[in-house]
Amino acid sequence: MLVTETFEYGGGRDVTAYVPAETPEAVVFAGDGQLISRWGEFLNAADDVPPTLLVATHRLDDEMERIHEYSPGFEPERFAAHEKFFVEDVREWVRTRFRIALPAERTAVFGVSASGELALAIGLRHPDVYGAIFCASPGGGYQPPGDMGSSLPRGYFVGGTEEPWFLENATRWADALRDAGADVVLTERRGDHGDDFWRQELPLMAAWAFA
Repeated sequence: MLVTETFEYGGGRDVTAYVPAETPEAVVFAGDGQLISRWGEFLNAADDVPPTLLVATHRLDDEMERIHEYSPGFEPERFAAHEKFFVEDVREWVRTRFRIALPAERTAVFGVSASGELALAIGLRHPDVYGAIFCASPGGGYQPPGDMGSSLPRGYFVGGTEEPWFLENATRWADALRDAGADVVLTERRGDHGDDFWRQELPLMAAWAFA
């Protein structure tokens, strides 16, 4: 079941949640909600994935504005405002609307392409909230910081053989997090930069983190 709520943030921003039939045992937060929220049924159909609530904030239509909202290096104040919306407002909605507040080890943040950068930035800034980062084909606007801190979430990265630039970004991040002491999986698969490639990987990510 899909449930959509419109928030005041940004003059009106939709958030869509896929609610599984059974009580959720895990929750995944994501950007690009127009796309990713529809993958909830596919995610919950996987045999080795527990019932998972998938909560996805909708993106802006303008691609450059989307990137600037998702990646902290372009407009820090704008990113910070979206970060507060994502981390505080959306989680509070999940807690009150669905009566779900799971610990970090049952909570992940997920993103693809530009929203992969969002997942990385949010996950690194809030390891007490998100125990795992699922990152597919990340863009290159956000680079690994020199000091990642002492508390790090786990990370699952995937890149396609037909998208070498994005695969290189995924590899860079996986290596940096692994060097910093994080538990990291890096998967290289045959595929290009696109929805079906990412959708197929999401259940594998959730099984790795939650099964």
